[in-house]
Order: sequence, then structure tokens, then C-alpha cells
Amino acid sequence: MNYRSSILALIFLISMSVSTHAAEPDGSDKASWLPSLQTESPEAGFELAVKLSRKTVKTIQPEVEVLKKLRPAYSHDPDSLIAASHVVAAYYRTIAEANNYWKE
Repeated sequence: MNYRSSILALIFLISMSVSTHAAEPDGSDKASWLPSLQTESPEAGFELAVKLSRKTVKTIQPEVEVLKKLRPAYSHDPDSLIAASHVVAAYYRTIAEANNYWKE
């Protein structure tokens, strides 16, 4: 397994370990932001894949200032952008499978 594959696998494992139903700081329950992988269309599935990848990054690095500080480095690096697109593609594949590839 190469370095990029290892990073993608780590991101995927971390994202899958995040609870989709958590308690608020006051102890009350909040509704899940991800009640299902079912979507109405392939386009909605792609939007969900992007949202999942963004949520993963925010979960791994919750400090907004750190994210903003790092953004210039990765946003101009073709390898980083390609790696990010691989993460979205992995999520999209999972969503497509959950939707039976939108077949009727």
C-alpha cells in the first residue's frame, strides 16, 4: 500500500468511526446529520459525498483557524487536490452502492 492509499484508508476509517447520533453539550439528543445514504439522484449522491469528505476533515481537525492556515498549502498542490478527489470518489462509490446505483 503506498503513502496516498494509506492516508485515504486512514481518513475513511476515522470518518466511519464518527457517531452520526450524538448528544449535545447540555446532554440532550440532536438529530443525525446523516440519517441515510439514500439519495434521490446521482447528483444528490455526489453532493452527499462532498459533504462527507468535508465533515471528515472537520472531525479530524476541528480547529477552524488551523484549517484556514493550512488551506493555502494544499489548495495549490495538485497531489493534494487529486488525493481529496479520491476521498470524494470513495464516498460516492459507497453512496452509489447504497442506492443500488439508482436503478429502479
